[in-house]
Amino acid sequence: MQGKIIVSKFGGTSMGDAECMKRSAEVAFAQNSKLVVVSATSGTTNDLIELATTSEKSTWENAQLILTKIKVKHLKMARDLEMTPEKIDGLNQLFEELESMSRGVHLLKDCSLKALDSIQSIGERLSSLLFTEAIGIILRQKNSSRIAKWFDAREVLITDNQFSKARPLTAEIKALCLEHLAIVKHTDLIFVTQGFIGRTKEGMTTTLGRGGSDYSAAILAEGLGADILEIWTDVAGIATTDPRLCSDARAIPEISFKEASELATFGAKILHPATLLPAIRAHIPVFVGSSFHPELGGTWVKKDVDDTPLVRAMALRKKQILVTLSTPEMLYSHGFLYQIFKVFNDHKVSVDAITTSEISVSLTLDDSTLMNRDLILDLEKFADVQVEENLALVSLIGNNINHTAGLAKKIFDSIGEINVRMICLGASKHNFCFMITEDKGVEVINRLHNTFIGESL
Repeated sequence: MQGKIIVSKFGGTSMGDAECMKRSAEVAFAQNSKLVVVSATSGTTNDLIELATTSEKSTWENAQLILTKIKVKHLKMARDLEMTPEKIDGLNQLFEELESMSRGVHLLKDCSLKALDSIQSIGERLSSLLFTEAIGIILRQKNSSRIAKWFDAREVLITDNQFSKARPLTAEIKALCLEHLAIVKHTDLIFVTQGFIGRTKEGMTTTLGRGGSDYSAAILAEGLGADILEIWTDVAGIATTDPRLCSDARAIPEISFKEASELATFGAKILHPATLLPAIRAHIPVFVGSSFHPELGGTWVKKDVDDTPLVRAMALRKKQILVTLSTPEMLYSHGFLYQIFKVFNDHKVSVDAITTSEISVSLTLDDSTLMNRDLILDLEKFADVQVEENLALVSLIGNNINHTAGLAKKIFDSIGEINVRMICLGASKHNFCFMITEDKGVEVINRLHNTFIGESL
């Protein structure tokens, strides 16, 4: 079968139960998908992490309760999909593998990141087996000649050995995609594979980090030279802001790669921040839609778009901290910022926004960074360190932001008396961000949305 190569990714909610899977399979069939990438069923990754933690720190009886919960959930879906005993054997083999790994963690009382990655990989491996069956059901109903084929993503998605946050090896992936997956261009096959997981060159299972299923799909789309990447979730595209925060939020028909990257990086949950990188490299347009309501359309993410508004959307990233580093040695000296960022690099911590003065530097970080006490201790070797907690980062995403007169006045007029802790402007023409206390976040987003988006309705 010739035509466009479409890679479709379905998230955890789209894998929620047998009916969700069949609905998603209908979407994949309608879209003529060549490669389908799936997440673990909704909630399963959390269950697997809990299983690993319980196996390490609690009794085996408590671990077995979680193991049983995972088995019952997936076997019920298998029955609902009317899987044959032979196909259910494939699920049982994964359950046995999961139990064996969990027992090993329990006996050693140690769960390394390598072990955790192997345990977490079971989620996607289970869901992909189930979804292959769901696709088969739809193909039979449609009297289609197409055939659904399960494929192990670890055959092609090669990474380094940074377990829990593995980095894909692009050149190796491209070569293996051509070897194992290029057949989809010329056949009736629909490959069903897993997001989130890969393997090292030595064959050890890795994961790309939470949210990595979107990233996996983009990497595989790049490797295949796909024409379109689709991300199917539970909402109809990207909105002007989180609809849970602002009832006036509305869908965005199209958005540029650069805008979407900023939006994802600064808090929008619909896309993993790194998802777009392979698509940008390969100039692959990305469609984001709802598997529950595909008729509602969605959002196209493209390199170039026709409409370039000053403010396209806004995001709120909660649970932020502001770290301020102060030292008189910074005055009229060089090398201080190098020393500081070397510390962050050594600890593999990403900084979001930064401002500087004569003797101080302020940086925004996720509050989970506070768990890394060694990072704080290393920073204290160079400067006095002050940490402010319970903050949120507000970002306005759009076009030509850093060259538009009066924008800052309009922003701060709209939020009135609410105190702003830090402002970051100028590094990107697509983003204006500032910090406020977390308890004011929803109010600020609603005020800004009314000012910049509501006025264009």
